[in-house]
Amino acid sequence: MKVVLALALLVATATAGTIPSGGRITNGDVASPGQFPYQTGLSLEMDGGNAWCGGTLISNQWIVTAAHCTVDAKAVTVYLGATNIKDDNEPGQLRVYVPGSGIFTHEKYNGLTITNDIALIKLPAPIEFNELIQPASLPKKSEQYSTYVGDKVVASGWGKDSDSATSVSPVLNYIDTTVISSKTCNLYYLGMITPNMICISGKNGRSTCNGDSGGPLVLPENGENVLIGSTSFGISLGCEVGWPGVFTRTTSYLDWIESKTGPINN
Repeated sequence: MKVVLALALLVATATAGTIPSGGRITNGDVASPGQFPYQTGLSLEMDGGNAWCGGTLISNQWIVTAAHCTVDAKAVTVYLGATNIKDDNEPGQLRVYVPGSGIFTHEKYNGLTITNDIALIKLPAPIEFNELIQPASLPKKSEQYSTYVGDKVVASGWGKDSDSATSVSPVLNYIDTTVISSKTCNLYYLGMITPNMICISGKNGRSTCNGDSGGPLVLPENGENVLIGSTSFGISLGCEVGWPGVFTRTTSYLDWIESKTGPINN
């Protein structure tokens, strides 16, 4: 089996809310304020330092992220409405501290196979939406779901911009990309891609990277931003080598999400 790399970024010298400069989604574009109002940043308190991940706001109190980000977290500071996470005075940026009791890691997460790589974070109190802070939509429940193969989608985050970068980006970045089939993805990952995962093309080195974990893969559809995946892992050879990026497939976990959050109506 090829060695894969979960895409959280451990920052051993960082303190809560302090993010080193440099790096972003590889070969992406800089986001403008409010372009991705559902995007959240997560500074997770760990033994030995902080880890930086992304997340997706799905209601006025709940965030979807990756289990490999939260599994050992003691607490988390959530960044909302942010574009520049280094700017303490950025207009509209909100930071919310969440204790460990507000972190819900999937009970069947397996770190060896990176399966069931999903978690939820509950804010201590509901927040008010504005032009910079808006939720993404969950896919609607039905008996049949699209595979999304060939669909044009958007991934965003503050992750590294190159394999040589040592830290996350101060500014939010994004890529427009395409969903590829699990069959194609498994040609790279030798059968470890399950029906609960979704893959994007890594063509031209445009992909997610360390620090993007848990962040959104969104399908713009009928005026909505539909969350179809959360950043999970890539190949340890590097983010720019052209391998597919792998996400947790949201439609596989709608029942699990609802069991924690209750019905979500935005």
